[in-house]
Formats: sequence, structure tokens, C-alpha cells
Amino acid sequence: MLPSPSDVAEAFVKDRELMLDHACVTLEETFIGLFLGIAVGFIMAVVMDRFSFVRRMISPLIIVSQTIPTIAIAPLLVIWLGYEMLPKIILIILVVFFPITISLLEGFSSVDADTVNLMRSMGANRRQIFRYVKFPNSLGQFFSSLKISVSYAVVSAVVSEWIGGTVGLGCYMTRVRKSFSSDKMFAVIILISVISLVLIWLTSVLQRVCMPWEKINNNRSKQK
Repeated sequence: MLPSPSDVAEAFVKDRELMLDHACVTLEETFIGLFLGIAVGFIMAVVMDRFSFVRRMISPLIIVSQTIPTIAIAPLLVIWLGYEMLPKIILIILVVFFPITISLLEGFSSVDADTVNLMRSMGANRRQIFRYVKFPNSLGQFFSSLKISVSYAVVSAVVSEWIGGTVGLGCYMTRVRKSFSSDKMFAVIILISVISLVLIWLTSVLQRVCMPWEKINNNRSKQK
């Protein structure tokens, strides 16, 4: 039987300190895994863009890695690495790096060829072309994938805690599920959704800060 909204709100108020303590652990895992996943994805995208043979070798492996369900990987990581934070972070990295790599690679590849040729005619080297042309061109795709990645990162952290953990929102969900506290279960689900939405909103704010020219272009298009 589903709990009423008032029961869910009351459960959150009563258990708010415990939920927030677990949420801090989940957020720590999320941010560490997200940062490392972005770093891995960026490095892979740069290397694959620079060396075409590396792209041909790694692309199939990357695609295959995403066909394995997260729910199947998490128990193996827990068995191999234990119940601490490390397996959670590795799972988040595995989930995050794929959309980051693909989006950056598409951004690097879709750069205007005439612009690249113009930069070369002006004496620009590969590093300068990457810095002033390819990287800015890929920011739109990067932030689009980052919005997806932050939500995936939170869910992955919760799933890994659910399967094998001693602390975190996933562990809390396991405990309240076993005690048949459906009101607390709904409360923590709402909390996870709120955390994901806040992170996506922060990503949008960061995008506006890092891409001020996008706002100018939007204003010009509106004026036309």
C-alpha cells in the first residue's frame, strides 16, 4: 500500500539527519567518480582524435563495455574490491566516461575544416588548433553529455551501495526496504531525484559561465 504524501514528508523530517549523513557519502562518491570519469573520457577523446589507429582499436571496446548492465558489474566490483568506496567510484567512472568520450570526440571531429585550414595558414600548430578551435567547438556536446553523466553517476553510486555497502543512500534504502518502511523508501527516492536535478541545474549554470558566447548568439537569433 502506497504511503500518503504527508507520511513521506513526515518520514523525511524524522529521518532527515540520517538521510543527509548518507547523502554526504553518496555525493562524495559521485563527485570523485564523476571527476575521474571526466578526466578519463577527456584523455581518451584527445588521444583518439589525435591518432586514428587508436580510435579504430579502442572504439569497439568502448562500445562493448557499455553493453554490460551496471547491475551485473557492481556485484563483481564489490567481490573484488570490498565494501568500501573504491568499487563505487570505479563503477561511476565506467558509467561516466563513455558519454563524455563520445561527445568530446564528436565535437573535435565536427570542427569546421576551413577554420582549421585558416589557423594552419597563420602558422598555428596542433596544440593551438586544439585550444582555440577544437576544444571550444566541443563544449556544447560536452555539457550535454555532462548533464546525462551527473544523473548516471548518482544512480550508479546508489546502485553500488544497494548491492554492497555499509553507508550511503543505497544502503539506507536497503535497510528501510527490509523493514517495510515504504514512507522512508519514497522519501529517499525523492531525495535522490532532488540531488540529480540540482546537479543538472549546476551543470547548466557552469555551461553558461564557460560558454558566454552562446548567450550572445541566442540573443542575436531572437533579434532576427
